Amino acid sequence: MTVGAGGGADMSRARRGLGRYGEDLAARRLTEAGMTIVERNWRCGRSGEIDIVARDGITLVVCEVKTRRSAAFHPMAAVTPAKARRLRDLAERWIQSHGGAPPGGVRIDLVGVVLPRRGAATVEHARGVS
Repeated sequence: MTVGAGGGADMSRARRGLGRYGEDLAARRLTEAGMTIVERNWRCGRSGEIDIVARDGITLVVCEVKTRRSAAFHPMAAVTPAKARRLRDLAERWIQSHGGAPPGGVRIDLVGVVLPRRGAATVEHARGVS
């Protein structure tokens, strides 16, 4: 189904593509920082999804990626206290389904990606946001 300029299916497809591209940039940034990507887009039923699971040495990192087209609505501001609680819950579920907590514990990070209409993308990595 294709919906005209008002949004609908085309807008949802565009948003998914934008998010996927932002996650690719985030994964690259984490890898460049020395982390190992363990899993991407891990789903836990209706509870939600972890964008990126990585290892930083012996620490497990659950990473939320927020991608925006405009810096007017900074991606880092999108992680509300409720979203942080959901990420902690998802991290616990991931640990339970993958054999328990790692020796270095778990950290929740956020990567904010801004993709301006012109110019290079900006990628910010905040460690231990929750």
